[in-house]
Amino acid sequence: MIWIDCNPQIGREMRDIHPFLVLSPRVFNQKTALVIGLPMTTAEYNADNPFAVAAGVARGAKSGKTSYVLVHQPKSFDWRLRHAKAHPLKRLDDAPFADVLGRLNKILRLA
Repeated sequence: MIWIDCNPQIGREMRDIHPFLVLSPRVFNQKTALVIGLPMTTAEYNADNPFAVAAGVARGAKSGKTSYVLVHQPKSFDWRLRHAKAHPLKRLDDAPFADVLGRLNKILRLA
């Protein structure tokens, strides 16, 4: 997981700095300067969103709020130009990560 600046944004896209669940492998990220993954948010309206996976409780400024991975918004960002920073949690727990992959597969039908 990293922190990344989603600006500029258009329409209903996320804006500002958010946690981002990186799905692409490190070797790809290093060679291309890109990361492919899913944005995360604590917006409460995602509790009823079938494409949002509850990933645990946020820490820091959003402490106590549920953090959601937005499976329906896969994105690719240039992590170097957007000055991405490591997220203190480093990775998602196994159960929510498996849920994320399962829901993403239903959308993209990769397997």
